[in-house]
Amino acid sequence: MALDLKKMRNIGIMAHIDAGKTTTTERILYYTGKIHKIGEIDDGAATMDFMKQEQERGITIASAAITTQWKSHTINIIDTPGHVDFTAEVERSLRVLDGAVAVICAVDGVQPQTETVWKQADEFNVPRLCFVNKMDRVGADFFYSIKDVREKFGANTVALQVPMGEGAEFEGLIDLLSMKEIRWNEEDEGETYTETDISDKYRALADEWRDKLVDAVASVDDDLAEIYLEGGEITNDQLKAAIRKGTINRSLVPCLLGSARRNKGVQPLIDAVIDYLPCPLDVPPAKAVHVKKDKEETVELPCDDKKMPAGLVFKIQQDREMGALCFVRVYSGKFTAGSQVLNVAKKKRERINRILRVNANHMEQMDSVSAGDIAVFVGLKLAQTGDTLASEGLPVLLESLKFPEPVISIAIEPETLSDKDKLTETLAVMSREDPTFTSHEDAETGQLIISGMGELHLDVLVTRMKEDFGVKANVGAPQVTYRESVSAEATSSLTWEKNLAGKDNVAGLTIRIFQNDQGVGNTYSCAVRDSSIPEEIYDAIKQGFENSFSSGIQYGYPCADVGVEVTKIDYSELTGTPFAFTACAAQIFDEAARKASPQILEPVMNVDISCPLEFVGDAISQVTQRGGMIQGQDSKASGEIVHCTAPMAKMFGFSTNLRSVTQGRASFSMEFSHFQVKQGGLGSAY
Repeated sequence: MALDLKKMRNIGIMAHIDAGKTTTTERILYYTGKIHKIGEIDDGAATMDFMKQEQERGITIASAAITTQWKSHTINIIDTPGHVDFTAEVERSLRVLDGAVAVICAVDGVQPQTETVWKQADEFNVPRLCFVNKMDRVGADFFYSIKDVREKFGANTVALQVPMGEGAEFEGLIDLLSMKEIRWNEEDEGETYTETDISDKYRALADEWRDKLVDAVASVDDDLAEIYLEGGEITNDQLKAAIRKGTINRSLVPCLLGSARRNKGVQPLIDAVIDYLPCPLDVPPAKAVHVKKDKEETVELPCDDKKMPAGLVFKIQQDREMGALCFVRVYSGKFTAGSQVLNVAKKKRERINRILRVNANHMEQMDSVSAGDIAVFVGLKLAQTGDTLASEGLPVLLESLKFPEPVISIAIEPETLSDKDKLTETLAVMSREDPTFTSHEDAETGQLIISGMGELHLDVLVTRMKEDFGVKANVGAPQVTYRESVSAEATSSLTWEKNLAGKDNVAGLTIRIFQNDQGVGNTYSCAVRDSSIPEEIYDAIKQGFENSFSSGIQYGYPCADVGVEVTKIDYSELTGTPFAFTACAAQIFDEAARKASPQILEPVMNVDISCPLEFVGDAISQVTQRGGMIQGQDSKASGEIVHCTAPMAKMFGFSTNLRSVTQGRASFSMEFSHFQVKQGGLGSAY
């Protein structure tokens, strides 16, 4: 039976670490009948956190996907991590979502990681709702929280509910559309609730915020504005339709409230997901690049199962029995189990052995999956995160996901020679799963180096390697991953010649190398287009330079913000081979880069410290001693937030020192900001 796309929602739950995303998701699954017992994170029994480490650490690491039903609607939910080290998991989830629920802590309001995920959602134009959680906590303030969202993000927040009491006095909420008081029954874990007329105690509050709601919605909807200005009566159906329209076009952010842990406010949140967040037909068609045409042409992929199939692999997870599970968002057409597809980026055919519907940690078999839906494909051997799957009749490339560069590395070595192959296989599997995790062999020392986004990220990956994959390995001390760049422009010409097996291999190139603006990344371009030069020669040249970008200039660190332009190609049909041009590109890059005043760049981190007011001076002192710069300070109900930047190399051991000077009452989060020129030598690499 075909799914009704108007009754489908693809949503993500996003927030700062510990704001209650996973708890909220657990309650949604419980009330929609997907699970029959509520699992608690604190007990290590949450359904979505099914990895062993997630249960032990009480945090979400892998974004788990699950499908559930509510009032004849299908909801695909993706629960994402809140810790900055797992930013890639958030990024790849948001790329394929139609809408999101931002969980905000009622005590702390907008926290540092909330800002990161909000900006990522803005980048992908994801409509969202706010759920102000933890209303039962001391210091909870719903109105402060939605004001904080408005001020920090310029979002037009509208309260759809107001609380009856806050903190220990929190007893329920008032729905501003139905104008009813709602209280949850604690005997049956909040499964049932009662609606009553608004009492005199809350009448003034409800009337005030109902007027604000109507006023805010009418200000972004011309039809309602006309009725409003003429003094007409606006019905609830008209109001709901206008809120939905405003949410989808991102001119409104509806705000709801509750306490997921205390089972209050979850059912109205699920209703709001159905009522206000878009279905796959409400969002603009995905844009893709047609790769078979002479000129690259952008085409739109309408969400229609009768069209040619196209989908994006947004996550890969390894399963011991089934191998690689490829999570795919289908944008167009229909994929059938047992059929062949084209991996457009790899230019290879792949076979879909099975298609599965995901239910957190167990799967359900499907015959096919259509446009607008999310499913798991089993049997794809080459697919990586960001690859497009399509048919040969419509070879299109969806915009691939861009991930931040790893900034911290550690050396790892197998305990015995017999563990070496297992370690190599495991690293390949894990880097396919997580694009921000990379591994390479150091050319000088022969050590195997693994790199990631932070100390927690690497700690989690190493623990997984040992426990899940059974690899016995020794791990070294963390080391900063530097970058190399150039600070000047240089040109170089080179002819590369070698006789191999009696055949001459000759290649000639002239290039210009230069420094790109900060954050642009490495770029390659070719100013030469000659029909007598085969396409594989151009591919070989490009491959040679891309390999050089990753192998560095002087110290073997990857390059950053280096631009290369090929201005001349000397090619002979008799002696010009792809191998010769790849080798020539590598050699000329080395030569030109050394002439262009190479420099070492070090990663600089954004650091947000949360601590009580009396310890702010000590916390700032710890940062400035490490070469950090203070960027600003915010006051929150739970304490002060100090925003600063600091070189990654100086931040090892910061956690211990910070806890020591603040009597264990401070915490901090850290994420990559940018690379800057390193002062002094490489003596402080560790």
